Amino acid sequence: MLDDFINQFWPSTIDGLALGAIYALLALGYTMVYGVLRLINFAHADVFMVGTFAALWSVRTLGVSDVGGITLIGVVVLMAVVAGGVAGGGAMLLEVTAYRPLRKRGASRLAALISAIGASIFIQQLMGAVVIHRVFGTSKEGGKLDVNEHFKKLSDVVDVGPVLIRNDQLIVFVGAVLMMVALDQFVNRTKLGRGIRSTAQDPETAVLMGVNIDRVVSTTFLVGGVMAGVAAALYFLRFESTNYFVGFLLGIKAFTAAVLGGIGNIRGALAGGFTLGLLEMYGSSLFGSQWRDVVAFSLLILVLMFRPTGILGESLQQARA
Repeated sequence: MLDDFINQFWPSTIDGLALGAIYALLALGYTMVYGVLRLINFAHADVFMVGTFAALWSVRTLGVSDVGGITLIGVVVLMAVVAGGVAGGGAMLLEVTAYRPLRKRGASRLAALISAIGASIFIQQLMGAVVIHRVFGTSKEGGKLDVNEHFKKLSDVVDVGPVLIRNDQLIVFVGAVLMMVALDQFVNRTKLGRGIRSTAQDPETAVLMGVNIDRVVSTTFLVGGVMAGVAAALYFLRFESTNYFVGFLLGIKAFTAAVLGGIGNIRGALAGGFTLGLLEMYGSSLFGSQWRDVVAFSLLILVLMFRPTGILGESLQQARA
């Protein structure tokens, strides 16, 4: 067991960082919405799922096959733009239809949570029962629709000392880090970012200071949706497949990453995503791949028991303006 862990340490580390980057991008949507509205947006994972199909549609439209090098980077950028646009627009539509009416009526957080769960089921079943069947032409077998479309990427390998890094792993990690840095700068340095932080800290005072709450909330959902869309494009690059329930388990793990880093904390979501990805892969090399999900959710239970505020603890509400 220990020998397997030592032999697989570097491959597990590279895989863990690439997987953790996807978790971190997806966790950002959970943590931003929670920071502003104190709401766990369970439909966020299904926004990610829609983004994977947008990425699939873009490569099918181009007829992409056997791509590598600069061409592969261009294809990934295209997938990220398309998926980010579709997921961002979908997240804003979700906010307007599922959450804003409740917020305007002063509904309880429980009502908003139930609405989130209902929206999640609706999006998932809509994609499974209508969009996939009609647009992608799949057949329904055994009561379940499944899509498994592939494009061929050329797996070039970068040799860095004892570590072999595939081009898709490198693109996933670098792309995710660039998006995280851009988001951090947006929240901390722009006028809209200050509006998000002020609304999270004290919405009543923010309104008195002239902050448009509806605009801030819409922007928060848009940014979170774009991050989910980019994560979807990177996921499709890494795994080359998708299905209409792909967001379920991945969404729970991204939520775990957000809790691990400190729910409501943007940098905590990043730390939690990378930590979870690494621990999952290390657990797989130690105990076997069938224990991967067990490791992830055992970590969530331990964090909730011994450090419920997460690794960093500070929330977006406490961030300095």
